[in-house]
Amino acid sequence: MRNYQWVKWRKIILWVAVFVFLVMLLVKGGPAAWNIAITILGFVFQLFFAMMFMIIQFVALFWFLARGRTYWILPGETGSSWDDYRGNPEIVENAKRIVTLLKGVKEFKEMGGEAIRGLLLCGPPGTGKSYLAQVIANEAQVPFAYASAPSFQNMFFGVGNLKVMGLYKKARKLAKLYGACIIFIDEIDAIGMSRQSGGGGGGMMGGMMGMGGAGLLNELLLQMDPPNIDSSWFAKLLRTLGLRRKKAERPPVLTIGATNLPDVLDQALLRPGRFDRKLWVDSPDYDGRVDVFLYYLQKIKRDKSLTPERAALDTIGYSPAQIKHIVNESIVIAHQRGAQVSSYEDFRNAMETYEWGLKQPLRSMSEDEKRNVAYHEAGHAVAQYLLKPHERVWKVTIIRRGGALGLAATKPTHERYNRSDSEILAEIQVCLAARAVEEEFLGKKLNGVTSDLRQATELAGAYLGIVGMGDELFSWLALGSRADGLRALRTKINQLLKDEMTNVKKLVLENAAFVHAIAEELLKRGDLTGDEIEQIYTGLNGQQSLGMPEVGA
Repeated sequence: MRNYQWVKWRKIILWVAVFVFLVMLLVKGGPAAWNIAITILGFVFQLFFAMMFMIIQFVALFWFLARGRTYWILPGETGSSWDDYRGNPEIVENAKRIVTLLKGVKEFKEMGGEAIRGLLLCGPPGTGKSYLAQVIANEAQVPFAYASAPSFQNMFFGVGNLKVMGLYKKARKLAKLYGACIIFIDEIDAIGMSRQSGGGGGGMMGGMMGMGGAGLLNELLLQMDPPNIDSSWFAKLLRTLGLRRKKAERPPVLTIGATNLPDVLDQALLRPGRFDRKLWVDSPDYDGRVDVFLYYLQKIKRDKSLTPERAALDTIGYSPAQIKHIVNESIVIAHQRGAQVSSYEDFRNAMETYEWGLKQPLRSMSEDEKRNVAYHEAGHAVAQYLLKPHERVWKVTIIRRGGALGLAATKPTHERYNRSDSEILAEIQVCLAARAVEEEFLGKKLNGVTSDLRQATELAGAYLGIVGMGDELFSWLALGSRADGLRALRTKINQLLKDEMTNVKKLVLENAAFVHAIAEELLKRGDLTGDEIEQIYTGLNGQQSLGMPEVGA
């Protein structure tokens, strides 16, 4: 250390000596020496001015390109608390532990621990990952930076690195003021994809016009887990003078990443010291959805028909973001029809519009084509009603929605996480029921079964080639290609589909009165609800031998 200090002071002494020597030459040289010196200084000044002009242009350009598109939220600005995060109480309990650590960073360090630096939130879109990060920041009373990973990418190589460096530099300054800071990076898989899979990418023009690639990921890795340094100008000055004795410390900056694709992330991101903690944020279950609906429905005007329990039963698989959207859309629909409060029917219409699209009736469709569609959907509805005890018929319609001329939809009666072999076979029969009705009751085959046959084929392939429910335990997943697996099992898949077609034809023939009744009601009304399908079946119970009008081809 002493030798290093002596080398620095020796350099300073030499420069001072050179400066004194030049001054003495100018003093003794007279006017000629001064003229030469002024000419040289003028040339140097012009060169310096030209260089500074170019540097300023480049600095201005890169400053503009490297500005982080980041939203900074100071403590208390959002006001979001644990009471506002609904539907996943287990997630809240885990997040509260993070808040406890952020609030007690100093005490935690005194115990010999290190502040956590990474938290990865995984889960489907709309489950509240970014909102959870805001709640954590607000509850911990620390600054919060919201950034999107694609915003770091840039056509110029290195600009993305500057954005990341600037983001963490500001975060460390705020962490010194508030005790800690949180950086939330959404869609982190955009820059954190595994480099071995080619996600790092190169770039055009020899890398000068790249998207950041592996260099951007490397910069993120460094900033998340940097060495213990203090790069402030005051600390640098003290180190230069040899007066810096204090050990450098890293300000506690917590990086929270969110992704829908955790499997594609680079392993270096997931090692201890970076994203070593994972929190899975999934869609809420029934109790969670009731909690979410209680939160949103208390903010709107509604009648007694729209209850949290009833709404939660209809929205199995919905995320909190989807629930919020549907509740708001129900208010829009109620307002458009001139009502003062929202009803369950408004909520139901909002769900149907969200899932299937707007109603777009085809007024030019002939009566024969309408009958074809009606019997097609009646076949699906009868098979759904009779073969799927764990689901209820939700809606059957022959009014066009989106790209479908008609549809028959069901809703689960409760959450289910696995299916038996008989249930998969029943689902295949539901897909084939429309073609069975066309052949048995209309005497023809229609092209509207395209998606039905595709779904039936995929189900049969999964039945035989993935879950081992046939006579073999072969899995096409081992081949690495679903197409190869389907080709390998084509003969057996086709035979299974034929067997199920025979079974569903027998079913619709035995319940011919039910098929005819649904089709005729669809032709009259356009669509039927599950309750109306139930009423039709109850009315026909015990009258299956009743003769029905023959339908010609």
